[in-house]
Amino acid sequence: MFTIGDFARHGRVSARMLRHYDAVGLLRPDRTDPATGYRYYGAGLLARLNRIIALKDLGFTLQQVRAVLDEEVGPEELRGMLRLRRSELEAAMAAAAARLAQVEARLRSIESEGHMSADDVVVKSVPAVRVAELVGAADGYEPEEITPVIRPMYERLFTLLGEAGVTPTGPGIARYEEAPDGSGMILVHAGVTVSAPVGPVGDSGVRVVELPPFEAATVVHRGPMAGVLPTAQALARWIDASGYRSAGYAREINLECPADEEKWVTELQEPVVRD
Repeated sequence: MFTIGDFARHGRVSARMLRHYDAVGLLRPDRTDPATGYRYYGAGLLARLNRIIALKDLGFTLQQVRAVLDEEVGPEELRGMLRLRRSELEAAMAAAAARLAQVEARLRSIESEGHMSADDVVVKSVPAVRVAELVGAADGYEPEEITPVIRPMYERLFTLLGEAGVTPTGPGIARYEEAPDGSGMILVHAGVTVSAPVGPVGDSGVRVVELPPFEAATVVHRGPMAGVLPTAQALARWIDASGYRSAGYAREINLECPADEEKWVTELQEPVVRD
């Protein structure tokens, strides 16, 4: 038997916490001295303590922890519950990270107002290009809406092209348009430059299309697309100040896409007309 101090040390918790768990009926000591009130714990209680701490650290309330333990959930079922809870927390952390990235992007946009040099923007004629693409839909044009849609589309696109024996001949080209039904959805075109004939690629859902030439104001964005907002807004300010008018959503030309997203290089090509 361990004293409460020794048991707390072995369990890596505080004696105060053990007293609280005893008070709420969550972890009773094996024996309490009736004369002194000293609590004594057997090593077997470490297993229950570990379950309590694991469930609590994963966000369960003490009431929920007690319900789980009192139902004598087996190790396999408990592991399944913990894995599920872990997945929920990981998803919440990813969502929070995405929101933080957008806050940082807005902050950088505010800080960079008026700092883009005219030399950073190039107006040029973009030639016609042939792309193989998949089309999906996103709820909005915000990066947090686009990213979870376009990434799996690109993964599927390259898999399907490989199965069809179609080899990309140039960079990826992402483009966007408003859904024609007035729903506010954004149609997402995940494409890559190819030389294959125009038309469907088997029954895969991939189509090869010829994109027409257009005049564009272009700028290079470096880093992950989650942080594209300052670059895109700086380009918009330049267009407005230079006697042009935007004629649609900017294309994203994936010039360099290594595993490290901080090293991504993307050219934004926004169609423009003279105002």
